[in-house]
Amino acid sequence: MAKGKLDELRDQIDRIDDQILELLNRRAEVVKEVGRTKVNSSQEFYVPGREQAIFERLTRNTGSFPADGVRRVFREIISASLALEQPMKIAYLGPPATFTHQAALRQFGLSAQLVAQKSIPAVFEEVCRGRAPYGVVPVENSTEGVVSHTLDMFIRSELKINAEILLEIEHNLLSLTGRMEDVRKVVSHPQALAQCRQWLEENLPDTALVDVGSTALAAQMASEDESVAAIAGEVAATMYGLKTVKQKIQDNPNNLTRFLVIGRNIPAPSAQDKTSVMFSVKDEPGILYSMLKPFSNRGINLSKIESRPMKKKAWEYVFFLDMDGHVQDAKVAEAIEELRGCCQELRVLGSYARSR
Repeated sequence: MAKGKLDELRDQIDRIDDQILELLNRRAEVVKEVGRTKVNSSQEFYVPGREQAIFERLTRNTGSFPADGVRRVFREIISASLALEQPMKIAYLGPPATFTHQAALRQFGLSAQLVAQKSIPAVFEEVCRGRAPYGVVPVENSTEGVVSHTLDMFIRSELKINAEILLEIEHNLLSLTGRMEDVRKVVSHPQALAQCRQWLEENLPDTALVDVGSTALAAQMASEDESVAAIAGEVAATMYGLKTVKQKIQDNPNNLTRFLVIGRNIPAPSAQDKTSVMFSVKDEPGILYSMLKPFSNRGINLSKIESRPMKKKAWEYVFFLDMDGHVQDAKVAEAIEELRGCCQELRVLGSYARSR
């Protein structure tokens, strides 16, 4: 009796799967037409604001399927659809199985061609020379602060920010056996070790800690020696066939890293945007007030201000500022123009959909 009921339910699932596949094929035909329309009107293939709107609309689903699962499924549907329109080549700070790789997968899906680069300048170079339309680089971590190499590259490059990715950084202890008692050495990137220092002191106080160039290299080393454990993410575990000794060993549970998608153009406005600018100011009394006044007077929220020393002259600085709104919004445009009046140089780095 139970077997008959089970067979009936499985038949229902098969019929539903057939319907899903039929709808995916219908969707693919519409996507191809979208691609032809974009070519004819010289529009960008990749529109991150449109993707964000799709995710937000679909994750309002109140059914049994979890919202995170909806996002993951449609991430891959959109990725495969973009590949139908035009193959997507994405440069990212490698090697594979790092958190930047994980961020690129989350943004572009498995159907994109992800190409690892050895450095942040190399990612900028690939996009600048047109060898990849987009790149993914880290820009800041909630625990460790800004990635200075990325900010420095914006000083030298004309590339624009097209999107941001917020990735929760979960550090896992990984090994071949998955057993704590086998661990004699822990290897990882210095930042990962620092972010797990307290857990390591409490749980593996006498174990050697070794800095290596990346979490991916650490995972590779762990895959070659049962006595070595790596601190790395879930992609590294899958890629190198490792078992989890312990999940989420980072000391700060709210450990987020922000990544940027860089490209050559500024995307069109979406429902909720952020604009980033870079500028240097004249050294004079009251300059900080003059910098902030254009935004305060127009009620524009500033979500971040960061400074970097200029390489050309000591004690002069470049400022990086993030604000709510798109550069095409009248208030934002007016505030930026007013700010320009007290700057030696000002450049809009991008307007892009806010990651949520």
